[in-house]
Amino acid sequence: MNTTIALAQVNFFVGDINGNADKMLYYARQAYLGKAGIVVFSELALSGYPPEDLLFRQAFHQKIKTHLQHLIEASRDIDIVLGTPWLDNGNLYNALLYLSAGKILGYYAKQCLPNYGVFDEKRYFTPGNTPCIVQRHGISMGLVICEDLWLPGPAAQAFAAGAQCLISINASPYDHHKPKQRLEVLQQRQLEAPVPIIYVQSVGAQDECVFDGGSLALNKQGALILESPYFTEGLSYVQYQEREQDIISLEKKQPSVTEEGLMYEALRFGLVDYAEKNNFHGALVGLSGGIDSALTLALACDALGKDQVEAILLPSRHTSNESMELALEQVRLLGVKHSILSIEPTYTALLQTLGKHLSKDESDLTHQNLQARARGILLMALSNQSGKILLTTGNKSEMAVGYATLYGDMAGGFAVLKDVYKTWVYRLARYRNQKQRVIPENVILRAPSAELAPGQKDEDNLPPYDILDRILEAYIEDEKTIADIAATGFACLDDIQKVVKLLYRAEYKRRQSAPGIKITTRAFGRERRYPISQGFV
Repeated sequence: MNTTIALAQVNFFVGDINGNADKMLYYARQAYLGKAGIVVFSELALSGYPPEDLLFRQAFHQKIKTHLQHLIEASRDIDIVLGTPWLDNGNLYNALLYLSAGKILGYYAKQCLPNYGVFDEKRYFTPGNTPCIVQRHGISMGLVICEDLWLPGPAAQAFAAGAQCLISINASPYDHHKPKQRLEVLQQRQLEAPVPIIYVQSVGAQDECVFDGGSLALNKQGALILESPYFTEGLSYVQYQEREQDIISLEKKQPSVTEEGLMYEALRFGLVDYAEKNNFHGALVGLSGGIDSALTLALACDALGKDQVEAILLPSRHTSNESMELALEQVRLLGVKHSILSIEPTYTALLQTLGKHLSKDESDLTHQNLQARARGILLMALSNQSGKILLTTGNKSEMAVGYATLYGDMAGGFAVLKDVYKTWVYRLARYRNQKQRVIPENVILRAPSAELAPGQKDEDNLPPYDILDRILEAYIEDEKTIADIAATGFACLDDIQKVVKLLYRAEYKRRQSAPGIKITTRAFGRERRYPISQGFV
C-alpha cells in the first residue's frame, strides 16, 4: 500500500489558538481532497511559536484543550500530526500529537530542549525521554521535534524502536546559513537512522524571528527529493511506498534561490508579517539619499505596496545637493509618495532654547545628535498622525559600534536592517536592482556619510566597512578573541581593539532599539544578551 503524506507549511500566529486551529482544519481538508492519508503541521502549531510567557497562563491551556478537540474530530477523515503545548501530571511538554480516527493515537514529548540563541525552552518545558512509534498505513513512523534531529540520540532511538520513516515537525528560525545546515544535519542523522526523513518547517514571522518554510524530504539513500517553496504557505506531497519502504516526491523541483535572494525575501516577509500581525497598514521611511534608507524604502514598497509607503526627506544645512537629488530620483523610480520637511526650523529652535548650554562648535557630537533628534521628532509625529509604522534604517554595523542616535535615527517601530551588516546592505541593494532598478546607482557607489557635519564620512572614525564587518562577525558570531582575529592578519590590532570597545560601550543603546529581523546566527536582541554594565573589556 502506498500512502500520500502532505507537508503543511502554515503561517501560525502566536496566541491566536482559534485562528491556528481553523487554519489546520482548512489545510487538513485540502490535504484530504488531495488524496493524502496524513497531513503534518509544524512545531507548536496550535499555540504558535514561540509562545513564551503565554505558557504560564492557565486560560491559554484551556483554550488549547478546547480547540484541540475540533482537530481530533477532523482526524476521522485524515490523520493529523501537529505540535502543541501539552500539560500532563503538572508538567508542561513541547509535544507532538498523532491524531487518527477521532482520537489521539500517538504522543511524543520533545527530548532536546534548546536553550541558546532565541530559544528559552528549558524555562517552560519538561524534556521527554522516550521515543514514539506510530504504526499506520503500513508505516512505522518515528516522531520527533526539531532539535531532536539537530543532536545525536533521538533519531537513533526511534530507529532502534522500529521506525521505518522519521517525521520531524519544526519551528527553526531563519538565518542565512540555515538552509544549507538543515540538509547537512538531516544527512548526518541518517547515519544513525538510515530511513526516509520528512521535515516539516514552519513559515511566517514572529517579532524578530522569521520562519522560512523550505520543508524537506530525504529518501533512505539520503537524496533530497523534496524542497518546498520558501516563505510560502501551502501543501507539498510525498508518497511512502510500502514495498520499497521509501518515499518519492509528488512535486516539481523548485528553482534554486541565491543567498541574497533568500535574505532579501526574509527581510521583506518579516516586515509583511510584523505589520499585519500588529495592525499597521503602512510605513514611513526617512529617506536621506544614502544606501541604508534606500534599501529600507525598497523593502517597504515590496512588502507593503508602494501606495502604503511614504518617503520623508528631511534636509539640513549639511545635506548635500547630491543627497537630495538621489533621494528624489529613488522616489521617482519607485513611484512612491514623498514629503520634504526641512529640519532647520526645529534645529534652530533647539539651539536657541539650549543657548548658553551648548558649545559654539557646530561639528561637535551634541550638535550632530540634535539634528538626528530633530528628524526623529518630525518622523514620529507623522507616524502618530498617519498611523503608519516608522521604519528605522540603521544596519548591524552601525548598531554594533554605536553609530546611531538614541531618540534620533533610532526612533521608530521596526528596524528592518537591524541584523544586516553594511557589506550585506550593498549586496542586497545590487540584488534588488538586478530585478528592477529601484535604487540609483550613485547611492550604491558614493561614500557613506551621516551628513551631520561638513565633509563627514563614516570611515573618518571607523575602519572600512569590509574590514569592520569581518571584525564584528568574527567577534560576535564566531566568538573569536581579539588575539584570534589579529592572528588572521586582515585587520590591525588597534582597529580590532577599538571596534570591540565600541561594541561593548553601545550595549545600552541596543537595549533601547526597535525590534528587527534576525538573519544572522547571533542577532542583537534576545539572541545576544550581554550586560550593559560590565568590565570584560
